[in-house]
Amino acid sequence: MENFFDLVPLVVLFPLIGLLINLFAGKQLGERGVSIVAVGASAMALLVSIVLWLAQVDTGFGAVVVDAPLLGTWIDIPSAGVEIGWQFRVDTLSVTMMLVVTGVGTLIHLYAVGYMHGDEGFPRFFVYMNLFLVFMLVLVSGNNFLMMFVGWEGVGLCSYLLIGFWFDKPGDEGWKNSDAARKAFIVNRIGDFGLILGVLLTFWTFGTLDYYVPDEEPIPYHHAEHEAEPLFTPDITGVDGAESHAVSGPMGVFNQAETWLTEGDHRVEFGTVSIKFEHMLTVITLLFLLGATGKSAQIPLFIWLPDAMAGPTPVSALIHAATMVTAGVYMMVRANVFYHASETTSFVVTMIGATTALVAGFIALGQWDIKRVLAYSTVSQLGFMVTAVGVGAYTAAMFHLVTHACFKALLFLGSGSVIHGLEHGHHHVAHGEHDHDDGFDPQDMRFMGGLRHKMPLTYWTYLVGTLALAGIIPFAGFWSKDEILVDSLKLGLDDGRLDGYLGFGMLLAAAAFTAFYMWRQVSMVFYGEPRHAAAEHAGESAPVMVWPLMGLAFLSAVIGLINVPSGFPVLGWLYGEHQFANWLEESVTYAHGGEFNWLLATIAVALALAAIYVARTIYNDRAITDLERDPLERLSPRLAQAFALSNAKLYWDEVYFAFVVHPYRRAAYTLAERVDWYWWHDFVHERVIYGTFNRVTRLLTDVLDLKIIDRAFLRSAEAVRVAASRIRRIQTGYVRTYALSVLFGALLVTIIILYPVLRDLLGI
Repeated sequence: MENFFDLVPLVVLFPLIGLLINLFAGKQLGERGVSIVAVGASAMALLVSIVLWLAQVDTGFGAVVVDAPLLGTWIDIPSAGVEIGWQFRVDTLSVTMMLVVTGVGTLIHLYAVGYMHGDEGFPRFFVYMNLFLVFMLVLVSGNNFLMMFVGWEGVGLCSYLLIGFWFDKPGDEGWKNSDAARKAFIVNRIGDFGLILGVLLTFWTFGTLDYYVPDEEPIPYHHAEHEAEPLFTPDITGVDGAESHAVSGPMGVFNQAETWLTEGDHRVEFGTVSIKFEHMLTVITLLFLLGATGKSAQIPLFIWLPDAMAGPTPVSALIHAATMVTAGVYMMVRANVFYHASETTSFVVTMIGATTALVAGFIALGQWDIKRVLAYSTVSQLGFMVTAVGVGAYTAAMFHLVTHACFKALLFLGSGSVIHGLEHGHHHVAHGEHDHDDGFDPQDMRFMGGLRHKMPLTYWTYLVGTLALAGIIPFAGFWSKDEILVDSLKLGLDDGRLDGYLGFGMLLAAAAFTAFYMWRQVSMVFYGEPRHAAAEHAGESAPVMVWPLMGLAFLSAVIGLINVPSGFPVLGWLYGEHQFANWLEESVTYAHGGEFNWLLATIAVALALAAIYVARTIYNDRAITDLERDPLERLSPRLAQAFALSNAKLYWDEVYFAFVVHPYRRAAYTLAERVDWYWWHDFVHERVIYGTFNRVTRLLTDVLDLKIIDRAFLRSAEAVRVAASRIRRIQTGYVRTYALSVLFGALLVTIIILYPVLRDLLGI
């Protein structure tokens, strides 16, 4: 099946063709035609991904580099020795991401057909959705950092387009949507600045941006048509000052890094500045981390993701589950050789991830918006993945990425089904006898209640997603979350690393928060009695929306079995032990399988069940009848204060407004009004330039032109006039006078002509 690797460009090409068809012919195709094209393009990309997975299995998991047709050499600057190809890398890590992106993405596309039905921007929406897949697949399938960066920036652009999709809604809602889109775009640009600096330093250090190049590793099948000469020779010297290179010929960044780390003390030269290679890796990985905090929504750049709920619900599912937010985790796992070599960066990564998981989990406790709870949950779960990278559990990070993509997509689409049902219920009420304006918000859980009887399929699938997210055995979240906890604690116990202990403790608390706020949400949405007429008249969503929920519910229940840890009875024998880890080890150098820890698993599950029990006790059917105050607020003043902090999102936005946004606006006002307008425009332009020009022109016109030049010419003209007036007197009008004048003139001319002869005759 080795020839099937040549199909990898199609995984990007199919969504690209789909978006082009809908872009130019979407209005003529209608909703049905647009749906077939968009969903079909995503499904075809999924089919190609499955074929690539089968080819990987058949050929022993070997990595393959494939040149894109017509783009063998993407960037070629001979004078600078730069040659970068547009190459696809097919290995176990990239194929995993392709399956997640296209698999979950196809189900989201299918769901969106029903959700977006009747929207005026239906064709435009699916153009953006297909474009999102294109850039995300470029990001995960590229064989170099620059190709990854193209996809990285592309998904940032698509998030801007999709989050602000309803920018044209009337009133403040349209402004809020467009503001949320701008916020996401700007915050991500901050992280992207760090990433591009890291990429530039990577190129300076290694002389290439390729992850690996052919012949560095055992690759059974290779389809690249050329192997370039060394692109750039970095200034890296050994301890003796002599140039030292691992091998002759082209090398990828990770192969070079592994070789230089093994050989000894290498240094990177920046002119007269010399930096140890290990220190350079620390700088590069910290810059990469800054990029990941933007894309994967970690402290301090996580503030954009909750506002991303302004987009349609399928957008939330696509961004928060399978695509954009996973880019940062994927990038760090891909660069695992760098992160493994830098203990300093690993500590920082662990602390950022664990703190984000705990803080976002706490904030989710006090939110009323059903999608905002899930948004902060996404931030928290991404914190789990980032922590896993920090403690060196790269397999666990990718495993949780895969499971989270399934159950978080399920929860977002389930919340969309609930919102859709309430909107239809409210539409029924608004045209009936209960027509009144009561501030109804279809996303506010205080207007819900009792929906398990109104929307049973949505309820049962949502319940599966909740149990998976809470980490209840045997659902998917249990296996992946437990592996992260085990690896964190193991780092502390075996290596004596403080970040291992801190990460474990903070993630365990975050896991308890997760179970609590998710069961709080289930209780408020599905249990009790309807608290609004819209909930009373809500109905189950259309089959085209329910089918994806059922498919994702199935995956959320069973996908955790792809990586059963060693030591787990029965299941290890049935499904094999840490199969996903074995698969991932072929492309992630420091990936490893995990061991099952009965004590830790029991503690984690017991803690989750206890949190669910406490949540159900507080948010029982009687307590959630009237939600003018949250039941948690009624328990004690301290809990009321804690809830107020959580509801206010720990004042993160207010802090940013106070210390970032408002100072920026004041600085912008000062620069625009004071510096640009009053000083540059009014003083420099008006007074200095325009005023000086006016004074000079007045001097030239009033003094030089009018008083000197004009007077001189006027006086000359006056003299001519006077002379003419006097000369004109000889013009008498008599012929005899003119004849006499001619006679005297002729006589004068004759005398002048004969003057020399007369002088000789007269002896003068």
